[in-house]
Amino acid sequence: MADGDAPKRSYPDLHDHLRALEDRGLLVTVDREINKDTELHPLVRWQFRGGLEEKDRRAFLFNNVIDSKGRKFDIPVAVGVLAASRDIYRTGIGCELDEIEETWKNAIANPIDPVEVTNAPAQEIIWQGADLDKDGQSLDGIPVPISTPGWDNAPYTTLSQYITKDPDTGIQNMGNYRGQIKSHKRMGMNPSLELRPGIYVHWEKYKKRGEKMPAAVVLGAPPSVTFTSAIKLPETMDEFRVAGALAGSPINIVKAKTVDLMVPAEAEVVIEGYIETEYLEPEAPFGESHGHVNLQEYNAYMDVTCITRKKNAILTSIISQVTPSESSVIKRVAYEPM
Repeated sequence: MADGDAPKRSYPDLHDHLRALEDRGLLVTVDREINKDTELHPLVRWQFRGGLEEKDRRAFLFNNVIDSKGRKFDIPVAVGVLAASRDIYRTGIGCELDEIEETWKNAIANPIDPVEVTNAPAQEIIWQGADLDKDGQSLDGIPVPISTPGWDNAPYTTLSQYITKDPDTGIQNMGNYRGQIKSHKRMGMNPSLELRPGIYVHWEKYKKRGEKMPAAVVLGAPPSVTFTSAIKLPETMDEFRVAGALAGSPINIVKAKTVDLMVPAEAEVVIEGYIETEYLEPEAPFGESHGHVNLQEYNAYMDVTCITRKKNAILTSIISQVTPSESSVIKRVAYEPM
């Protein structure tokens, strides 16, 4: 897709957001080689553990990512770019700190319907079918970091928006859940059942039907989309509508390639597939936001049918550990802004 064919938008995507952080001196760019399995998350986490004041915390962009086997990735990894500090958070929201509470209230009260497009940056590269069996053209081509080296049993997506749809009403739900990389075409997931999220309600309905549940996992999106996925909304409200109101204009969406779902047109990476409803598999241990290791449990899993991405995709990951952390800032500023 040529640059001129990109859909029109008046809201920032992830790349625009990174430029805004750089302009404000809030982004550290690392060009030297960094191992995603042993170095990447611990380096960023140190600013939360090393006694830095919040005003001194920065977002990080790693442009030269490898793994412990020496594989090089063509996708940079961004960490801390959403909420390493309240200043970074409010940059993504696009307002001053004392305006955040009112901005959220207005967005939830005045949702804006998204706009469907046909050509989308999120689908500049498409891997499906036999493509997924080629080296580096499936989950193995995405540089998902190990969040807590020495404790986690696999790389986990920590900033992954799972999109599913209510089979009765057709209303989509989007929520942020961790995703374990189990193989080149399988992801585990933890939908936080204790919170009764929309994805679990959908899963129960598909289970009763005896059907697998279509799903799409977004790894990197316009900040308004990502922020909206992290707040609790009624199950009857499509998060894309609130994200549009937060951005001040309709969010561009595009139909996924192998599942009947709509995804952000400016997403960095989208993983499509079907979540099993008959069987569960072991998932975890994983160093969680409560500051302890979440022990192994049985959870659902997704078999991948397609991966789409931008040519210049950037993977976003989040520091989700005991307070203070990136996830704690998101929750504190969103729900207790001052």
